Amino acid sequence: MKFILGKKLGMSQVFDEKGKVIPITLVEAGPCYITQIKKKDKNGYEAFQVGFVKKTRKIKKTEKGKEFKYLRESRIVEEDKSSLTPSSAKADSAVEETSSLFHLHPASRDSVIDVSIFQEGDKVKVSGISKGKGFQGAVKRWGFKGRASATHGTKHEHRTLGSVGTSFPERVIKGKKMPGRMGHGRATIKNLEIVKIDKENNLLAIKGALPGPNGSLLEIQG
Repeated sequence: MKFILGKKLGMSQVFDEKGKVIPITLVEAGPCYITQIKKKDKNGYEAFQVGFVKKTRKIKKTEKGKEFKYLRESRIVEEDKSSLTPSSAKADSAVEETSSLFHLHPASRDSVIDVSIFQEGDKVKVSGISKGKGFQGAVKRWGFKGRASATHGTKHEHRTLGSVGTSFPERVIKGKKMPGRMGHGRATIKNLEIVKIDKENNLLAIKGALPGPNGSLLEIQG
């Protein structure tokens, strides 16, 4: 299991060997520092916590252990480990990674995680907070068709909902798609390919678009 935090820098494009244009998103990933290792016998589950972007101001005594701007946790789920067959190479690597992580000496708690844990061509899962769109109507928020093609009988209602309920039970059903706040929610995109890795500058070039505005925090898991 591979996990690192990064900051979205923006989009660009590269050319592959055949001259095809590949859209990429540049991410400044790491270096991250392991701040805490949780074990099942003590915490009830297995996980490790990483910190990203050290605070520039002086840390107070009450903030000891919180010297990072971002703290995130990555868990090892029992179901994920049991779904791997013991004879597969994938299972062997997962067991090896898990054992090397959760049987570390306490002195290695501040170990550094950087982009060297990934390789070009790896598939990753990226999570972040999507761009906020504010209060939007049903046409933009849910993709309703509206009544844009209407030629008669419609005035100032080309993008309205229409009926929101039935004669019975004479109320709006819970969960009805209606206008409201759009975006600014957690979004995850899976099976994204790492196209390029710049170890000197801690940069990852990931194929496709990633959630969130430039400068936002991203969680990258392999």
